[in-house]
Amino acid sequence: MQRRAVRYGDPMTRHDTVNDETMISRKRGAWEVFTRVFAYLRRYPWFGLGMMVCAVLTTLAGLAFPKLIQMMIDEFLHQRRLAEVYWLSGALLAACLLQNIFNFLRIQLNNRFEQRVIFDMRCDLYDKLQRLSVQYFDQRASGDLMTRVIDDVNAVERILIDGIEQGTTALLALFGVGYMMFVFSPTLTLWSFIPFPLLLAGALIYTMTAHNRYRAQRVAASGLNALLLDNLQGIRQIKGYGREPHESGRFGTKANDLRRATMRVMNAWSIYSPAMEFSAWIGYVVVFWIGGAAVLRGELTVGAFAGFLAYIGMFYSPVRQLHGLNQMFQAARAAGERVFDILDAPVEIGERPDATVLPARVAGAVEYRGVGFEYRSDLPVLRDVNIHARPGETIALVGPTGAGKTTVVNLLPRFYEATRGAVLIDGHDIRDLTLESLRQQIGIVSQEAFLFNGTIRENILYGRLDATETEMMEAAKAANCHEFIMRLPEKYDARVGERGVKLSVGEKQRVSIARALLKDPPILILDEATASVDTATEKLIQEALDRLMAHRTSFVIAHRLSTVRKADQILVLKNGQISERGSHAELMRLNGLYAQLCRVQSTAATIEECMEEMETA
Repeated sequence: MQRRAVRYGDPMTRHDTVNDETMISRKRGAWEVFTRVFAYLRRYPWFGLGMMVCAVLTTLAGLAFPKLIQMMIDEFLHQRRLAEVYWLSGALLAACLLQNIFNFLRIQLNNRFEQRVIFDMRCDLYDKLQRLSVQYFDQRASGDLMTRVIDDVNAVERILIDGIEQGTTALLALFGVGYMMFVFSPTLTLWSFIPFPLLLAGALIYTMTAHNRYRAQRVAASGLNALLLDNLQGIRQIKGYGREPHESGRFGTKANDLRRATMRVMNAWSIYSPAMEFSAWIGYVVVFWIGGAAVLRGELTVGAFAGFLAYIGMFYSPVRQLHGLNQMFQAARAAGERVFDILDAPVEIGERPDATVLPARVAGAVEYRGVGFEYRSDLPVLRDVNIHARPGETIALVGPTGAGKTTVVNLLPRFYEATRGAVLIDGHDIRDLTLESLRQQIGIVSQEAFLFNGTIRENILYGRLDATETEMMEAAKAANCHEFIMRLPEKYDARVGERGVKLSVGEKQRVSIARALLKDPPILILDEATASVDTATEKLIQEALDRLMAHRTSFVIAHRLSTVRKADQILVLKNGQISERGSHAELMRLNGLYAQLCRVQSTAATIEECMEEMETA
């Protein structure tokens, strides 16, 4: 079968699920970015000071070379003093040795300073990500956030370490070399300044136009990484639907965006760098012309002229270095905007200064009082929701897709904040509680069980890190997963793969139930996960769920009547409101929507499917 070629920007490619606007950072002034990054230097002042001292000593040792060369030429060629040449050669070798020793120390300090700053900044960034709300991640691509934590931090760090150190060294060299040049010949020194207006004008033009180019490059890199991560996670779906050519087209489009953005940066630098180099050579030529004439007229010795030429080479070298730092600074500024967007983002639903710490274990009474919620002011999701769950009761939430079932349970651990009303646990408004003590009381088993890329042991112990081996195995037995684990070659040390890919759906779900059992929370949130497994596996999972729910307050997003029938309260949600409530028997006597649902539901259909069919009928 012939494979259709996919062009960049092919109309067959769908628009990304993540809006590109979420990846664009707020523009910040260069001084704001610099001062924010500079704050990290204060954590390690001795590293910074030692590095700067070594940089200064390296520069001073280098300043001796042209002067020694001038003395060697004049003493040896003109005075024929062989003895002078010996000690001058030794002095030259000593200066070279000192320069390289100080340079070695500078590099060592630089590397340690650099890695400590990268570590601190990356940890600060990750810590902030952990404290951001769930809604923040709903609106952003994981690949984009990974790019900011890994690549952008490296770029930002260069402002602090390389930028300050190299910039200071370059400025010291300019002043030091300029002074030595003036000592050699004030006239030639003034002539050597001829290219400076061109160098300054070029730097100003490049600086004013570079930021947008680097910013576009960082956004394009994030877009490519986000798509790559998305496709790697969905590789089975891509292969299952035969969408390799389609995804190649999407990847080609993103890669082409990055190529074009990078080429804009490279093209500008390819013009800027040679132009600055040519401007510097104008100074060389002028000095060679004027100085050569002075030597012929006997106004300047050959050694002094050679030494001055060496100094002028050293003079323009830091000028070139400053131009390179300008390029680096513009790239780091663009990356810094993206890093500080995360660091400045509003933290997760905050705690009050006097927040209450719940006791080690609450009774489990949960109450929703007139709760309303909206993601946007013009899009209400929940309206006047009232629920009262006594300790140990099971509350089943049923209703069609989009009715607000998941939103109701997400308000309990404060993944989202209710916009109206209040949610209480044992009479405490959850807004008055510390997040840590609140979430310690709640266990969550989602419909799509998530396992970390580690061993089965690590995933179960995630429920309680200090649990013993016996406690872990007891939880696994109660979750009906001990037997299949023991059949594996590595048993509890078997690796589950990314997102638990090496285990079946039922096995992953039972491991996640074992994790919740080990945590032993008084309140449970269950998104029932028996709809996608066979009958035998469903029975094992249901048994594990029954053990998990025993003597706990449970909120169950129900998909099958087997769970609903056992619930103490059944809440029927429709359009963000509770339309019916009661036990199974009470709702059947009511003969409303729930009763109709029970009469039409087949053994294979789920509650949501039946409700949707009834609504469209």
